[in-house]
Amino acid sequence: MIDHATIERILDAAEITDVVSDFVTLRKRGVNQLGLCPFHNEKTPSFTVSPAKGIFKCFGCGKGGNAVNFIMEHENLSYPEALKWLAKKYHIDIVEEEQTDEQIQQKNDRESMMIVSSFAQKFFTRYLWEENEGRTIGLSYFRERSFRDDILKKFEVGFAPDGKTAFTEVAQKEGYKIEFLEKTGLTIKRDNWMRDRFAGRVMFPIHNLAGRVIAFGGRILKEDKKIAKYLNSPESDIYHKGRVLYGIFQAKREISKTDKCYLVEGYTDVLSMHQAGIENVVASSGTALTPDQIRMVKRFTPNITIIYDGDAAGIKASMRGIDLVLEEGMNVKVLLLPEGEDPDSFAKKMGATGYLEYINKNETDFIQFKTRLLLKDTENDPIAKARLISDVIRSVSVIPDSITRSVYIKECSRLMGVNEEVLYNEVRKQKAKQTDDFRKKEFREKAKKIAAKPKAQAKKINPADLLIEEREFLRFLLKYCTVPLFEIEEENASNPQFISVGEFMIQELEADDLVSENPLFKKVFYEVSENIDTENFDSWKHFVYHPDGEINQLATNLLSEKYVESKRWTKAGAFTEQEKDILDLLIPKIVNEYKFRKIKILETDIEKQINSASAENNFDTVFELMGTLTNLKKVEKILAEKLGSRAYN
Repeated sequence: MIDHATIERILDAAEITDVVSDFVTLRKRGVNQLGLCPFHNEKTPSFTVSPAKGIFKCFGCGKGGNAVNFIMEHENLSYPEALKWLAKKYHIDIVEEEQTDEQIQQKNDRESMMIVSSFAQKFFTRYLWEENEGRTIGLSYFRERSFRDDILKKFEVGFAPDGKTAFTEVAQKEGYKIEFLEKTGLTIKRDNWMRDRFAGRVMFPIHNLAGRVIAFGGRILKEDKKIAKYLNSPESDIYHKGRVLYGIFQAKREISKTDKCYLVEGYTDVLSMHQAGIENVVASSGTALTPDQIRMVKRFTPNITIIYDGDAAGIKASMRGIDLVLEEGMNVKVLLLPEGEDPDSFAKKMGATGYLEYINKNETDFIQFKTRLLLKDTENDPIAKARLISDVIRSVSVIPDSITRSVYIKECSRLMGVNEEVLYNEVRKQKAKQTDDFRKKEFREKAKKIAAKPKAQAKKINPADLLIEEREFLRFLLKYCTVPLFEIEEENASNPQFISVGEFMIQELEADDLVSENPLFKKVFYEVSENIDTENFDSWKHFVYHPDGEINQLATNLLSEKYVESKRWTKAGAFTEQEKDILDLLIPKIVNEYKFRKIKILETDIEKQINSASAENNFDTVFELMGTLTNLKKVEKILAEKLGSRAYN
């Protein structure tokens, strides 16, 4: 655990422009620096770095934050890892607080499983290269497949010794508990019976985005039809196969660089393509593609090419994966390799240049691929052709971007000889059905949550759903927190006292009990309230460098130059560049806008309660609520007059 003083030194040293310039070419634009965003593909720079504020913000993809956030996002590191990365850059010695016996004892199972998995990888890798059994069986297999040593070491492949408990015994002697060997699936235990899960198999470690080993895939080398050729680690606290892609750690940089990802099926497919010089490739490891896996790729690129080597039946079964990719708003293409070839054999045969040439010439848009594949089965059968049209249009309908959908509809019309208007109508039907299905699903899930939780906890607010007035309130609170706002009238005029922006805004909400129920708003609001009397409290720095990712992201967005302006006070003649000079006018207006919106929400809620109580003939409750509503209406009228009633009718 890095001590607080060291973290402060790192944050003070990490100048945002210096950090970002290691990865992005920046040029001066006024007081800021501008460059092409490293997180998405763009031709016109929208990535802005503010040296004065110590933040970056891309107005294209929305990513933003401080120097630590940039390293976390760019290098896919955790918060502590990013701090250590910056400490190394600025030659700052990391001072970690010594953990107590209690803290050591409380190390969670997840970290223990990570440590066990790391040990297993090192053991299997060493066994492959240094032990006679590993070299003669495991290494020979890889040699026969023509894999180079550098590729084997890059992916840290290994060999698990044959025998009942050879690995487990070594692990236990090294002090690793059977509890965690079992939880990671490395050891199978039944009462008094134990055995190694992967005995006699060549091993493919599966890494997470940060490069830590979380699971294994093992291939048996014996010819035994009763034994599965490939065996994977079971699901665990650290490994969820639907959220992992094999090779993502080794491929992430190249995927970002080339702005493209190739998706294959197996471990050796990935190794062979890397060996051929094509490194932007990952594998689904034989599992059906999942939304989590797609979103993992989308972090690095919106462009994906799925490479198939199966027969037509297998490809048809994989079509759902294409629909999932489209649903995530990605650009998907499909490549069918020559008959009898797979990505592994084809990479060895063609090399990088030949492989890429083949891909460029033969990768096909999914509409053409799907239509041509399915049209083979619909010749002279109008009913089958109608089913094909519905199938293809169902895929088109899940595409979130309307312009992209329209382009695909034109292509479908051309390929299938169907009028565009007919296809548009079908898309509308499909989207209506999807919306209806989604609402039904959402209703069922909400009903389950409400049934499972006490009434007070049933309503869950999404922290991202801040109202415009809430966002404006927080923006002014963070940006001008300690700026003097009003002079407090006292007899001793020679020593005037002032109330700050933050003190005024906090007092106004707490006095009227109108603090938002949004959890993110509450976190920021009460943290300002707790720290505002602290000497040298810098709300800007405090929240931009906050360890909570949600909070520092919100602060970055609020403090960036392109914020959402309130039309009400902009129309009154208050422009962005003047706001600091007229805070005495703006702050009360912002507070009252916020209060007005909260009052309107409370009124709506009470009206619903009145309707409900009336339906139950609970007139005592109705009269009580009516009194509350009347009082709220009075407050609403006062606020409307202050703000200008024409804008609030």
